[in-house]
Amino acid sequence: MLSLNELVEGQQVYVIYQNPHTPTVSTIQEATIARDPENPEMLSLLLYDFYHPIEEDDAIFATYESAELLYNQFIM
Repeated sequence: MLSLNELVEGQQVYVIYQNPHTPTVSTIQEATIARDPENPEMLSLLLYDFYHPIEEDDAIFATYESAELLYNQFIM
């Protein structure tokens, strides 16, 4: 997992995303690290054309394979 200080604007990352409409459904999704348009000092996840604030407990990975490893351990 990547820590907050390893993230840079424009970086492609992978996150384990929980469907807000179906809480029992999670998938691995590609996202981009971007400046938050409402708070340009903050980085956010650009996912599905929405900016999501990055929180300390977010599971952010550099590769799909590393995300899949954790996903398989805890979700499957």
